[in-house]
Amino acid sequence: MPAQRKYPPELRERAMRLVAEARKEDPDLSLNAAVGRIGQRTGVNPDTLRGWCKQAAIDAGERPGTTTSEAARIKQLESEVRELKRANEILLAASSFFARDLDPRLPW
Repeated sequence: MPAQRKYPPELRERAMRLVAEARKEDPDLSLNAAVGRIGQRTGVNPDTLRGWCKQAAIDAGERPGTTTSEAARIKQLESEVRELKRANEILLAASSFFARDLDPRLPW
């Protein structure tokens, strides 16, 4: 069962929008300062808000990093690799089991 989200999506979008607007109004305002200010007003943990803003910048292509869609695809591929490795181990064990029964020269 997935973890319950602490913040609703509407609050997340609003807080991120407020951070972007604050930084547009004051270009000298750092991300940390804007996040601290907006986080207090909206009741969102500043570290959480900072992470949202950084990921939004990555998704928009403004910062280097793994986008949300790329991360989801990587997770899916890693899951497929785990399943294929498991299936390969089962097939390898089955083939050695049947090969042992078919070859009377083997000592076991």
